[in-house]
Amino acid sequence: MTDRFVTVSLDKRGVSCTAKLLDDRAPVTCAAVWEALPLGSDVYHAKYARNEIYALFPAFAAEEPPLENPTVTPIPGDLCYFTFSETELGTASYGYEEKAVRGRRTVVDLALFYERNNLLINGDMGWIPGIVWGSVVEGLQEMADACQDLWRAGAVGETLSFRRA
Repeated sequence: MTDRFVTVSLDKRGVSCTAKLLDDRAPVTCAAVWEALPLGSDVYHAKYARNEIYALFPAFAAEEPPLENPTVTPIPGDLCYFTFSETELGTASYGYEEKAVRGRRTVVDLALFYERNNLLINGDMGWIPGIVWGSVVEGLQEMADACQDLWRAGAVGETLSFRRA
């Protein structure tokens, strides 16, 4: 199979990076994401995992991918796929707008990890393994700088987008 790439963007900030899909390690997840592209939604910065930005989407795969190529310690440049139920993310402590999770039996979280020392543990649910489906190959430092700005200046009005490169 020919290598496939996605562009990950913070649209308002005009910053993007390029990631290679890890088809050899997470083929089911890569196929599901690839077929769903383009995707874009409000961006969030992690509360628990540390150096992570992510967006929430309604389920887009015919069947949710199995836990392939899992991690609880993502490294800089990892793209991860998570699934949650509406009830797992629907509590006030998460702070999501009603439209982000309500009425969605399954919520898909597509995340970019931009710096070291991440640990996927959640105070409510414990360990949260993610599927590593992509790895940034170009533009990570620029994206990391924008992610730090997002952390400090806020995410309101910003969109995280994934497109075929």
